[in-house]
Amino acid sequence: MVVRRIGVMSAAALLALALAACAGTGSAGGGTGRTFKIGIKFDQPGLGLKRGSTYTGLDVDVAKYVAKALGHNVADIQWVEAPSAQRETLLSTGQVDIVVATYSITDARKAKVSFAGPYFVAGQDLLVRSDETSITGPDTLTGKKLCSVKGSTSAQKVKDKYPGVQLQELNTYSQCVAALVSQGVDAVTTDNTILAGYAAQPQYAGMLKVVGKTFSEERYGIGIRKGAVTTCQKITAAIARMISSGAWQQAVDANLGPAGFTVDTRLNPPKQDPCS
Repeated sequence: MVVRRIGVMSAAALLALALAACAGTGSAGGGTGRTFKIGIKFDQPGLGLKRGSTYTGLDVDVAKYVAKALGHNVADIQWVEAPSAQRETLLSTGQVDIVVATYSITDARKAKVSFAGPYFVAGQDLLVRSDETSITGPDTLTGKKLCSVKGSTSAQKVKDKYPGVQLQELNTYSQCVAALVSQGVDAVTTDNTILAGYAAQPQYAGMLKVVGKTFSEERYGIGIRKGAVTTCQKITAAIARMISSGAWQQAVDANLGPAGFTVDTRLNPPKQDPCS
């Protein structure tokens, strides 16, 4: 009986040690062990791009910096694709913790979610084929076929200001660019940052150009759940530190520089809005 009791105790001790070891392992790289879900774009070169299991871009670098400020390591992050039309739903349903996906801060969106930022200010522009000479700005789009993405501010601006345009709305900008290359549409419109990234892709070398006449200011914010003021304050402080430390400029140069993109220094680096 004594031997059996000792055996049972030993087995229990071993089980306890095993469970403790599992609990203490957490995520690789010393993470908190709690998955931190971040919504990004998967198809935007220089901003949010997925290639295999690798994620790159300015949004990705900003997201990593913010995640660390919130107590998470890179190992804790789960990247979630956040198409333009789904960003509010992903946040309101808890499918992601934050969204960092060229997410322009607008009053309409602030009715559904809250924002921290901005962390970058871009401008809406046009992408056309390299041999295109008739499209020189939004005022020359009448009668032309223009592509943008469902749920984007770019598409809404075209509907509101340029009713003579034949607007086609697809799910992603990569689909729009493919349609442009195949001559299914005459131009693609979204932020100049996004367009420059596509024009610089090797598969489109020499085929596309950005018109270079912006007609909006797009203030990229980090989307969070509506009313999460404390989280907003922490993220806003993190963005400010990223800018003051020089890490923001390094991220901008590394991700937007290869596309030959010229940052508008009148608007960047931006000042962050107060949280409310």
